[in-house]
Amino acid sequence: MATPLEKARQNPDSMKAKILISARRLFGTYGFHGTTTRMIAKEVGIDISTLYYHWGEKGDLYEAVVMDINEGMRSKLVELEKIIKGRPLSDRLEIAIDEMVDYLFERPEISNLTIFRYFTKNRHESTFDTKVPEFISDIAYSMGLTENRKKCPVEAKMQVLAIINSIHNYVSGESFFLPMLEVDREEYIKQAKETIKFFAIPSFTGAVQ
Repeated sequence: MATPLEKARQNPDSMKAKILISARRLFGTYGFHGTTTRMIAKEVGIDISTLYYHWGEKGDLYEAVVMDINEGMRSKLVELEKIIKGRPLSDRLEIAIDEMVDYLFERPEISNLTIFRYFTKNRHESTFDTKVPEFISDIAYSMGLTENRKKCPVEAKMQVLAIINSIHNYVSGESFFLPMLEVDREEYIKQAKETIKFFAIPSFTGAVQ
């Protein structure tokens, strides 16, 4: 039997999918504790009982949001690995940064939820924390920083985190930084890419020489 998440993905126009989309945005804006089922139901235009019918308790819906994000990230990394495989490290870095910046700016709830997990204590147990190390190792492997994605050295993970955290900060800080920099969103995203490349590419390519 298909899970609620699988049903939502199979039918993007369904009520399950509409609730999931709103939940992603609200959890990404206010975090787990700052988001209520009433807020989600109100945004979708349904009553609480309908939300519970489709998704159960708030924790169940949150877990579905996290799984949806994880599966999307996994698919994106598989796609990215096919693009950059066999290229020189500088090219891999440039393409990976461009692709991941675009992906996360289109889905700011991912960066927001990641940062919420960094800085808030959350009593709700989630697969989010257990999957992040896998993603980091996969990225390190794709970038050629480790020969074994299952035994990725700490140094390589830290190097990947430096890039990923830079992207998360630019994404989550967009509303704060845009007025400060006095640029439009397109220019802001462009400059975020170029700034991360400015620091990352020489650092990584120099380290492997």
